[in-house]
Amino acid sequence: MFDLRLVAYAPFGDRLSLLPHPLSIEVGWPLNDVPSLKLAYTTRATGAALLNRPCEIAVEWSTDGTVWTEPPDARFLRIKRRGDGSDATGLARFELPGLVWMLRKIVLYPGVAPLVDGKRPFLSATAGAILQTFIAEAKGRGAVPHLQWDFTPDEDSAGQAWDKVITIYYQPGTDALTALQNLAEQGVCDFRTSGRTVQVFNADTTMTDDLASGPSTVDLRYGRDVAEAPDEGTLEDTASSVLVVGDNGLVKTFTNPAAVQPWGPWEQYIGAGGVSDEGTATILAQSALERAGSERVQRTRGIVLYGARWLPLKDYQPGDRVLAPGDGGVLESLRVRQVTLARSSTGVLGGSLVLHDRFLERDIRLARRTAGIVGGSTADGGTGARPAPEAPEPRTPAAPAGLIVNPLPYIDEHGLPHGQVTVTWGVVTSDVGGTALSVGGYELFMRLNQEGAPWFLVTSTEAGDTTATYSPLVIGESYAFKVRAVNLGKVGAFSSQVAVTIPDDDEAPPVPSAPQLSTRLGVVRVTWNGLGAGSVPMPSDFLHVRVWMQNPLTPGWSEVGVLGEAGAILVPNLPYGSDRQFRFTSIDRSGNESAPSTSATIAAAQLVQGDAANESITTGALVANAVTADKLAVGAVQAEHITVGAVVADKLAAVLTVSTRVIAGSASGARVELNSTGLVAFNGSGQQTASISAATGAVSIVGQLASGVTGARVVVNPAGAPNPEIRFIPGSGTNQSRIYSDGSRFTGEATLVMESGTNQASTAICRLTHAAGFWQAAILNPSNGEQRGGFVSAVETQASVGWMHPTQQDQYLVFDPSGTFHRGTWQLGGADSGLIMLSLSVSKGATYYQVVMGYTFPTTPKVVFTVEQSTQIQLFSRTNSDLFFFDPSGGSAARTFHIWAWR
Repeated sequence: MFDLRLVAYAPFGDRLSLLPHPLSIEVGWPLNDVPSLKLAYTTRATGAALLNRPCEIAVEWSTDGTVWTEPPDARFLRIKRRGDGSDATGLARFELPGLVWMLRKIVLYPGVAPLVDGKRPFLSATAGAILQTFIAEAKGRGAVPHLQWDFTPDEDSAGQAWDKVITIYYQPGTDALTALQNLAEQGVCDFRTSGRTVQVFNADTTMTDDLASGPSTVDLRYGRDVAEAPDEGTLEDTASSVLVVGDNGLVKTFTNPAAVQPWGPWEQYIGAGGVSDEGTATILAQSALERAGSERVQRTRGIVLYGARWLPLKDYQPGDRVLAPGDGGVLESLRVRQVTLARSSTGVLGGSLVLHDRFLERDIRLARRTAGIVGGSTADGGTGARPAPEAPEPRTPAAPAGLIVNPLPYIDEHGLPHGQVTVTWGVVTSDVGGTALSVGGYELFMRLNQEGAPWFLVTSTEAGDTTATYSPLVIGESYAFKVRAVNLGKVGAFSSQVAVTIPDDDEAPPVPSAPQLSTRLGVVRVTWNGLGAGSVPMPSDFLHVRVWMQNPLTPGWSEVGVLGEAGAILVPNLPYGSDRQFRFTSIDRSGNESAPSTSATIAAAQLVQGDAANESITTGALVANAVTADKLAVGAVQAEHITVGAVVADKLAAVLTVSTRVIAGSASGARVELNSTGLVAFNGSGQQTASISAATGAVSIVGQLASGVTGARVVVNPAGAPNPEIRFIPGSGTNQSRIYSDGSRFTGEATLVMESGTNQASTAICRLTHAAGFWQAAILNPSNGEQRGGFVSAVETQASVGWMHPTQQDQYLVFDPSGTFHRGTWQLGGADSGLIMLSLSVSKGATYYQVVMGYTFPTTPKVVFTVEQSTQIQLFSRTNSDLFFFDPSGGSAARTFHIWAWR
């Protein structure tokens, strides 16, 4: 029988004794937080004297009363007590925090290195380096002498190399527990204690076992492991639209039509200071919309400890994933966020779990990612650095330290994956000689991580801003970055280089909804409604679902087709009456595949089911005129009653006159019918699908119409096509062009699309799209729909022309009423050089002349002086939209500037 007991220890000392008679116990083990023990004990019980003075209490568990185990995070400090001396029962209550609470009593000292704005820097440091600095320095001062740790600056407590570094600044006096919780909240690490040893691990590794799948699945079921299941949900944070406002005029609105909207659309705002590129804005917006798209539910599950199959601490711990009742009591993978066990005054032991579903866990990851972009890799409120007093003459700034590059994948509005980086570095507060210095800003450079590749300026930041973002970058490509400080036009030394590879998207699309099956004419039709399980819409990077089939008597799934959107495939040539199982998986453009959908089973129906034995009635068994029209009831002779070849020309009169109708098929169902109005066809529901009018010759058809069966042909409304279309098949039928109308691209509009076949190398197709407010001709990759060549497009307010490729730099021009925008690389030599030429008169400000170019460029332009001005004027500073000039002569008159600049 599962039970708990309490064992007392001297502070950092030996085992003292059991505490055998607690009146009540309540223990809480939260993930990445301080555990707690609440204890009631009477002063008249054995062991009460041990609680009169500071001690440690260990909580141990056992399933047989013989072998007892102290689990992680189960050592508590007897710090807080309360009681009433007049109470005859001698009742005393104790509240004990877990041993990790002791890190609150370790504070950070200034250290020997200079502080930055009163804060101590940790540049490109691991969680182990930061925590070891706190603890080791405290032990060196004589504090917490017996507190142990088993991680190092290079490896976590499991002996694994640290997978994250961070540049962070802490105020002296900050305690170690605050720093540790701060690191855990950023997803840098997980932590716990083992006895008196502090353990810190890479996030989501050692302290996250997936027990919801595999051979040792932990499934908590109603009545056996779970007694009650209250849920707490809220719609407070839901939104279907988000406005992102960044720097340099970046204003973008993103929407999520699939968001919960019981009262109509709700809006949200993100102020993204320091963000000026659209890729980063897209990541921020998509993260916010995903977190705000539906109700957030926290699940609490009361657990049974007597007779349960799975027991806390023994079979699962905080951080693990288990199968537990979710919505509607259906078992789903949930993460254990807290375990609470309690023994009442009657001695009954019970408990509860706080569980997070995959949506809440994803919320946590998305929130960490957003915080990392907005705040860079600097926590605790950022550096807050204030520059030292300005020096009278430009001096060379020191090289920045602590450069960190955090790459992320994101999906653009076309469903294509791209990369983004958030780059951060330490503040530069001195020149190369160590003298205090105020820098004017920083310049971030990057290049392909290849020997000899050229460096180019990515962006510039203002003084005090040590975080920059940049996108788009190519998935799977490696890039190198470096940064330098700028002081009054004097550039400093570069930092050390950091190289990263842009990761691919690893988020699998939703599990598809279950297949819908039907069988007719010996063929199985497998239909998908285009949604994920629970009516979840597919994401923008969805590619297709794979259709799988197996014989349940001889299991083994094989792929039988794919569906790019809602629709159906036909599976022919199946044995009659034999069950076949079908299921779906979904694939995105990055190759991530979902778990299988719920399966469905069906047996193919036989094409013909005759009423008589084979060959029991033949033409030789009938005398002449034995069967005539007046001897047959209406509908008595149908196709399935006539042997192949039984009715031929020599058995019919030269002219056969039909006075009523001739039917092939069911009289009221699927059939072809010849009657006095003409030739008509009906489907199984009795709906007319085709007709040829005897009076006018007009032809009407519902379904596929083909100009031929093989060879070069035109097919109208081909079977299985998701949209009505016309296909042009040149010969073999494998390389086809088509024209179709798509109503899903723009709400309430019919979009006409024309697609060519592929080229001989199968590397390109051409798609021409006509919509009411959109027109585009583009070269695409036929395998995934990516744009990879020239394009021309036009909308009501904008037109663009150029060249786009998923692995090379895009080159295009955009025209709108405000002017012309270019993205790409200008050729700097020859007659095709693109130059900015300005001539304008500018008055002097307080110390410099400011030239406003009237444009905001993706990178800071370079500038060339004319000969007469280069001897008088110095370039003071430049940004993406302004140039600042300094006049050494001290003159204040207005000056005329002739500016030549280029990207």
